[in-house]
Amino acid sequence: MRLYPLKFKPVFKEAVWGGSRLHTTLNKNVAADKKVGESWELSGVKGNLSVVSNGYLKSNNIHELIEVYMDELVGGKVYEQFGQEFPLLIKLIDANEPLSVQVHPDDATAAQRHHAYGKTEMWYVVDADPNAELIVGFNRETNLSEMLAHIESNTLKEILNVEKVQAGESYFIPAGCIHAIGKGLLIAEIQQTSDITYRVYDWGRNLPNRPLHIDLAMDVICYHAAQGHKVAPPQALNHPEPLVSCPYFTTGKLTLTDSIRRSYGERDSFVVYICTGGAATVACGRQSESISRGETLLIPASLASDVLVTPQKQAELLEVYI
Repeated sequence: MRLYPLKFKPVFKEAVWGGSRLHTTLNKNVAADKKVGESWELSGVKGNLSVVSNGYLKSNNIHELIEVYMDELVGGKVYEQFGQEFPLLIKLIDANEPLSVQVHPDDATAAQRHHAYGKTEMWYVVDADPNAELIVGFNRETNLSEMLAHIESNTLKEILNVEKVQAGESYFIPAGCIHAIGKGLLIAEIQQTSDITYRVYDWGRNLPNRPLHIDLAMDVICYHAAQGHKVAPPQALNHPEPLVSCPYFTTGKLTLTDSIRRSYGERDSFVVYICTGGAATVACGRQSESISRGETLLIPASLASDVLVTPQKQAELLEVYI
């Protein structure tokens, strides 16, 4: 059976800081009164495997697809490196209240401690309340002792780099960078396949199911002043604009009022489209699928050499590949 552009059922995660924007803004099928913080759009994390929601492969999970289609689905170089594990986790995050201040380990530390991958990630701001904030790194050079003193006195924010944010902005968060998503934000997150988080500070919540992990975090954190995390917003219309490129993923943005043809064949990778505005039709030869705001689409590597994206009036999409 031939592959085609694939959609998946979101995996919803309730959280103490979650809200209702996934329902009200992105039309996700979740109860409006639930505090849903995350929609895992495409996941290879064990216990949270994404399941196909369209076409004749409906009800198959991402692991089963890779097992059958291998490099046709993910690309030769990706399959050689990751085998049957899908290497990216795509999320939509609704922060009705601030998330904890946290940090993620790199690959070496995660492998040693957890037999897992580390977590480098990026954020794209889909929607933002006035004066919404993100925390990315420290606002000056610091050290473990100073950080612990500020945690003890509940003044940690004084040494953190706080960014006022607007919709359309992007931020790169490498492993080791202390960070937090503030309240009033709707974020698209692209990250390595990893669910390892070290919580450093939780704004005084003191909930038994949300312990701190300062002992694990202290030798993971980069204590240098933050620099280079904010990505210049793209300006081009009907032309691909780069956002972030790192060893784990490359992400660009398409802002479209007209059709655009994209070829990713030389990348030898699958492609993920995340629609952050409007709607579009994505065609790969005779295979096509629509995508609207809040939806995610996986283009198999075998179809990625010739992709035609046609907006319905206007569309904004993130394109992600290895």
